[in-house]
Amino acid sequence: MLKAGPRNLITDVAGLKVGNASDGKLKSGCTVLLCENPATAAVKVLGGAPGTRETDLLEPHNTVEQINALVLSGGSAFGLDAGSGVQAALREDGIGFEVGTQRVPIVPGAVLFDLLNGGDKDWGRYPPYRELGYEATQSASKDFTLGTVGAGTGATVHELKGGLGSASSILESGVTIGALVAVNALGTATVGKTRHFWAAPFEIGDEFGGLGLPHPFPADGAEIGTKFSGAARDANTTIGVIATDLILTSAQAKRLAIAAHDGYSRAIWPAHTPFDGDLVFAIATGTSGKMPEITEFIDLCAAAASTMARAIARGVHAATPADNDPFPVWRSLR
Repeated sequence: MLKAGPRNLITDVAGLKVGNASDGKLKSGCTVLLCENPATAAVKVLGGAPGTRETDLLEPHNTVEQINALVLSGGSAFGLDAGSGVQAALREDGIGFEVGTQRVPIVPGAVLFDLLNGGDKDWGRYPPYRELGYEATQSASKDFTLGTVGAGTGATVHELKGGLGSASSILESGVTIGALVAVNALGTATVGKTRHFWAAPFEIGDEFGGLGLPHPFPADGAEIGTKFSGAARDANTTIGVIATDLILTSAQAKRLAIAAHDGYSRAIWPAHTPFDGDLVFAIATGTSGKMPEITEFIDLCAAAASTMARAIARGVHAATPADNDPFPVWRSLR
């Protein structure tokens, strides 16, 4: 049996901090995951409409093997500017890949589409995401808020607000794994018209309501519910990070990212659609000093899926209402 870490956040993985910056008027924001020391990373994209920055360098055959931070942002392609703000903050602190006399912070990132959520996107010549990225980096800590914050500020799912979610698990071996996710899916996080989360089988305690699965299972449970129609169908994407304190190779980190995508499938119906840019980054901080045996790695991959599913449900569960929201929050359901 898995148990949650003391914070039940991705920062239970030693060596990580998270910072959020939000703009309520904009109904958008960004989330930064900082590595206290350079960490091995990988990425896997399974959605059909991704928006990314610096993901090619994460392939195992490329030169730079470790990163300094990851950024998840709203704003669609405009939100890619958040990575520049993160870089600026890290460069001020002398952090980055050393090239001669220069240091280049390595900051891959991904974005979700939240431009049609009722927020004021009339920002003028330049979008605000660079400054939000800088602000989020400066605020990074071990403890952070879930729900309508950071990259989850303007997130939505089918008929509900989405949000920023996180969870952690401790394996029997003592290894820690954590997930961080901005939930903005085309599909639904709940079963049919009920309040029950698809991720219910993996819930630890009552971390997202403690309702379990509905019984009897509703007739509409298998129906395909999506939040928009027509041209607005691309207002989506779930972007996340799975992290562990093990020492992993780049190839193992990529396998971990692939496994974590199963958490999307367990928590969202449907997932990985042509109108989602669903993506998972994987990070191995190596702070445990251990390399996994094959059986432990199998357990780790299973825990990656369940922990990510829990994080998705927690993000939707924690969402809070704001003016001009297109959808209600989960807590308002009866």
